[in-house]
Amino acid sequence: MQCAEGAAWGASPALLSRAHRQRGGPLGALELGGRWSEDTEVGTASKRNRGVWRAGREVYLGGLQDEVIRKRLLIDGDGAGDDRRINLLVKSFIKWCNSGSQEEGYSQYQRMLSTLSQCEFSMGKTLLVYDMNLREMENYEKIYKEIECSIAGAHEKIAECKKQILQAKRIRKNRQEYDALAKVIQHHPDRHETLKELEALGKELEHLSHIKESVEDKLELRRKQFHVLLSTIHELQQTLENDDKLSEVEEAQESAMEADPKP
Repeated sequence: MQCAEGAAWGASPALLSRAHRQRGGPLGALELGGRWSEDTEVGTASKRNRGVWRAGREVYLGGLQDEVIRKRLLIDGDGAGDDRRINLLVKSFIKWCNSGSQEEGYSQYQRMLSTLSQCEFSMGKTLLVYDMNLREMENYEKIYKEIECSIAGAHEKIAECKKQILQAKRIRKNRQEYDALAKVIQHHPDRHETLKELEALGKELEHLSHIKESVEDKLELRRKQFHVLLSTIHELQQTLENDDKLSEVEEAQESAMEADPKP
């Protein structure tokens, strides 16, 4: 009869030695599939098998440790000893079938009932854990959807914040330009004062225009008067010249008369 305690105890050489002592025989050779076997019919192991066992333990012990633990967890369920209970139930059933007396059979029967109760309790516990895991999965899916919605909302908020940042940058740029223009405008007079100055300048310009027209009228009048004066002077000069000519003619006649003797 062969067993596989080596696969369950492969992580600890001390447990292998204890299993070897409990089985009452030496350890067998290491198989490539990761299972240890022992031959109960052989009293002692050969040196070759011991060498293979030692070499295999050094080579495969690290990898087998995780594999054995994983397989044992898969078989054992939640680690409550379900496989041990089933094995114990099978052994109790075999002993009950092979019981020689009624008392021994009743004792094995009670043990089987106790083991079955434990298995039923473990199965109920496993079902409850399974239901709890299903509810947890639903809860996790709900949380996952909520997280996805939160992420989508966060992306939307980020996009909105980016738009707000761009708008804030534009507002800041406009404010900077406004401040620069305000500084330039402060160097110039107020608009109301400028309008007053323009109005005063307009009135002054209108007054100067009237003065200009008056001066032009006076100038035209003086020009006409000067023209009349020049005409009068010219006529006076002509009159004087004519008078001079007449005087000369008269003087010449008088001289001629004086020079001519009387008869």
